[in-house]
Amino acid sequence: MKPFSHNYFIGYINEVTPQYVKVHFPSSNLLHTFHHEGVNFAGGNVGNFIVIEGEEYGFLARITELNLPDSERKEINEKAILEDSTIFHPSGKAELLLTFSIFDPDKTQKTVTQYPHIGAKVYACSDEQIAKYIKEFGNKDGNNTIYAPIGKLTSNNATCNVSLDSLFGRHCAVVGTTGGGKSWTVAKLIEQVVQYTNNKVILIDATGEYAGINAQHCIMGNDAYFSFKELTNSEFCFLFREHSPNTSNALCEAINTLKLIHLNQMDDGIKNGKNVTEINKIISDNICNLSGCEFDIKQLPIQIKNECVKQGSKGIYEEDNFKLGYCSHLISRVNIFLQNPTIQNVLGIDDSSQYHNEINEEIRNYVTNSRFQILRIGFEKLSYDLAIREIIVDFISSNLLKMSRDGKFKKTPIILFIDEAHQFLNKRISADDDSSFYLQNIEFIAKEARKYGLFLCLSTQMPRDIPIGILSQMGTFIVHRLINDLDKKAIENAASSANRSVLSFLPILGEGEALLIGVDFPMPLMLKIDEPQRKPNSNTPRLLKVE
Repeated sequence: MKPFSHNYFIGYINEVTPQYVKVHFPSSNLLHTFHHEGVNFAGGNVGNFIVIEGEEYGFLARITELNLPDSERKEINEKAILEDSTIFHPSGKAELLLTFSIFDPDKTQKTVTQYPHIGAKVYACSDEQIAKYIKEFGNKDGNNTIYAPIGKLTSNNATCNVSLDSLFGRHCAVVGTTGGGKSWTVAKLIEQVVQYTNNKVILIDATGEYAGINAQHCIMGNDAYFSFKELTNSEFCFLFREHSPNTSNALCEAINTLKLIHLNQMDDGIKNGKNVTEINKIISDNICNLSGCEFDIKQLPIQIKNECVKQGSKGIYEEDNFKLGYCSHLISRVNIFLQNPTIQNVLGIDDSSQYHNEINEEIRNYVTNSRFQILRIGFEKLSYDLAIREIIVDFISSNLLKMSRDGKFKKTPIILFIDEAHQFLNKRISADDDSSFYLQNIEFIAKEARKYGLFLCLSTQMPRDIPIGILSQMGTFIVHRLINDLDKKAIENAASSANRSVLSFLPILGEGEALLIGVDFPMPLMLKIDEPQRKPNSNTPRLLKVE
């Protein structure tokens, strides 16, 4: 279909700037939606697409404003509107989006390198032509590009078939206020990945919204736990919020000693009264065997106390009361932590947890063997005590990052969805000495895991709470209704194509409507996301009526 035809004519260009043009419409009748030879044209209303005829290039633009000349505004009344004979002469403002060859209209350029002339003709753009442009976005592999329909354009109901590589290949963020349709969109995206690719999805489900999807389910604190045996000594320092060099050394030494006891190289964990050289030799001889070694973590508070020793004059360990006093807060903190039922359950400390599934082992088995394409890791049964939810997500992210660096996802990329991402990102865990630990493994995934085949898709209602280091790594944004200025500013700063003209639509988006913005999408697309087959359980409880 040729984009320029007298049958599609709606106006002329009367002003040109680097970002937008102004259009003169000879008649207000030209703004109406119309059909021609079975093809739908949206006309000249706000939000609709138009094409502009040039000498070598055509231009695609979106109408952002409409107005009447001052001389005609006083003529607007009900009678004038109802009479077909009444003709108004509106003008409009349109944002320039991209250029295309006059001789090959399907061949687009992402940037506007030339500009229309004053007097250039303006035409309505068909649904078919818009759909062709969208399909070209992110098409890097020709016929090998995987397309999936995720919704329809709100302006003209054209189906939006997008490249899944363009959506996820540079990471993706789904943002918007509560009730805007984020969960619906996440469910639809996961469905399309499953339907159109052989790739696997790992979903961090913060609230249990996606419990009804067809997936392998692992519920943290219920049938799945994160084994403390998987943690390194530095991660134990993080877990117990220990930052001070002296006390963190005592913690690490206590863990190593308990591991040596398990390896039967020591009768007990008491160093007081024993030869320093002999003890150090035992440690050095077994240091390579300590990583991932089992130990009795319930004995950790006692063993920290046993590590409060110093070398005496005869090369014998003796009790160090100063160090013991220094470590008293650590011992108390570890005791409180290990006695918490939630902690015992989710870290596999509770004896009953042996019947649960260790989550990292489940992830490894899922990646290699599972018949499911989706692994849902649910946090709905896990309390908010001691920031354990945030810590566990960070540890899981650390494990996934290690797997990606080892090349586990190189041939078959994994997409990691994190729902309610603001619960887990930009978090600092405070210690007793006013220091804090920053949870940053998800940020590491955002910055480097893409090249290893681990793609990230975040869902959040508060993009302002997502660290800029993560948000700036998102190549694609699906933005639902946003009202808060700080949230809109965060999107504007992170997405190069999100200018103020585009963001002005955000407060008025309806439920399920969203702006698609991305590196591989040279123009923002306003969509109505298609209904997923299995909807998430995100309904708000209703107040009860008095009977």
